[in-house]
Amino acid sequence: MTDKAVPFFDLVTVHRELEGELVEVLRSALRTAGFIGGPMVQAFEEEFARFCHAQHCIGASSGTDALRFALVAAGVQQGDIVITVPNTFIATTEAISQVGARPDFVDVDASTYTIDPEKLRAYLNEQCSWNAELQRTIHHETGKPVAAVVPVHLYGQMADMDPIREFGAQFNLKVIEDACQAQGAEYYSHRDEQWHKAGSLGHAAAFSFYPGKNLGACGEAGAITTSDEHIAQASRLLRDHGQSKKYYHDIEGYNGRLDAIQAGFLRVKLQRLHGWNEQRREIAERYNKLLSTSGSLVQPPVQPGWSRSVYHQYVIQVENRAGVQQHLSKAGIGTGIHYPIPLHLTQAYRGRGFHGGDFPIAEQAANRILSLPMFPGLTPNQQERVVVEVLAAVRGSMGD
Repeated sequence: MTDKAVPFFDLVTVHRELEGELVEVLRSALRTAGFIGGPMVQAFEEEFARFCHAQHCIGASSGTDALRFALVAAGVQQGDIVITVPNTFIATTEAISQVGARPDFVDVDASTYTIDPEKLRAYLNEQCSWNAELQRTIHHETGKPVAAVVPVHLYGQMADMDPIREFGAQFNLKVIEDACQAQGAEYYSHRDEQWHKAGSLGHAAAFSFYPGKNLGACGEAGAITTSDEHIAQASRLLRDHGQSKKYYHDIEGYNGRLDAIQAGFLRVKLQRLHGWNEQRREIAERYNKLLSTSGSLVQPPVQPGWSRSVYHQYVIQVENRAGVQQHLSKAGIGTGIHYPIPLHLTQAYRGRGFHGGDFPIAEQAANRILSLPMFPGLTPNQQERVVVEVLAAVRGSMGD
């Protein structure tokens, strides 16, 4: 083993290895002045749609814009309620609010950190009722329609989609996947008796290509995937000022396009994504084996039989997280916390009437989760060093 520092992630090495191909993308854009739209964007959209097993991909300027456009295109309107989870990045709920809808929460499963289908069922049956005249589900307290559910595929693992799709059909809800951390993740549908890729199971899905994602641009970028022709067409209009062609505006839209250089970079990286995801799975399996001696001191991530995670993050739970993180920092090991405050308890939503204890599983996880180094190229020796220090920290905490 080495005493060298272990970074939380490494974005330098991969770009050094791909530098020649990435520079060629830039040269091509400079030589053709093809900066907005054009062949590079179209080619990436076609390739990523095939990768996700979806009929359409619509490039966008960020994952947040992608989710916002998908919600609007799916018909979510001012005053509607959209259900999601409290343990996600605020971009999920920002997109909902920016549509004019109201985000509401259900708690997550304690082992997967993704939306708990039984709690979703309880929300829809106990807090809502079906209005046959409107053909909509109405929230009792607010009197507002519940229009959609946004399951978040967290840390590279998909939510349990079969029951979510079932509830969507039963309660007339649009299902919009937040797949921003799940490029290449898979879900086994017992209903369909086959594996599905993230981005192919909802009415639409939103992806982020922020640089640290499994498939990351060299800047901001995102995309919508869908097999719904109406959602695809509406999303294309929304991202480009509502234009069906230049200066012909069918609707008011936004400036949310994917630029050509980022699309070109993403095409280069998409060719490697399967291999990078396989490396992440191997790294996760090695972590699991190394941590197997920890007993109950470390709770590693759980992958159900219906999931093939791509491990955007490798997240453990420990007591005395602050002490463990401090110990690892002193040992030169990078860590992260995703996420330290559930959204219902953030300052941004303080006026919404939420309280501590409303979503106990998400709240408990927020106090205990710790993300360990995870990136393609992380070596077995580095992992061994990480786990040695994790075990030393948690055992030291018990001794205290």
